[in-house]
Amino acid sequence: MRTQFVLLLSATVLCVNANITERYQKFINQHIFQRMSVDRCTSVIASRRIKTADNECKETNTFIRATTGLVKPICDRAGEPYGEMTKSTKPFDIVVCKLKGGRPGHCEYRGNSYTRKIAIRCEQGLPVHFDRDIVNFE
Repeated sequence: MRTQFVLLLSATVLCVNANITERYQKFINQHIFQRMSVDRCTSVIASRRIKTADNECKETNTFIRATTGLVKPICDRAGEPYGEMTKSTKPFDIVVCKLKGGRPGHCEYRGNSYTRKIAIRCEQGLPVHFDRDIVNFE
């Protein structure tokens, strides 16, 4: 009986870790691109197949112009609590892409560049959700 419990617990931990890793990879795909520029929103969002759960064009998508090595520490020493999220202690260069038209598969975006702190959700020390950029450095 005890062996079965340990195996079940191990399998549960592996599933949870796999889910977190998958969500972290999705976060990287949707939000990390060091060489992103405002004129590349449409092409990058299309090539990375970024869309809503219903396969619709996303209204807004934000790219953080940094490496994962700079963003991941927000979940540790480079971040601080921000409601249910974690806020970066330093601002990042970001590109915010807003939908200007189109239809699924042919979405067109307009990009703007900013320098702002960011709020993300962290799970098990990994960023898994981009919540918002923060205009005022509180």
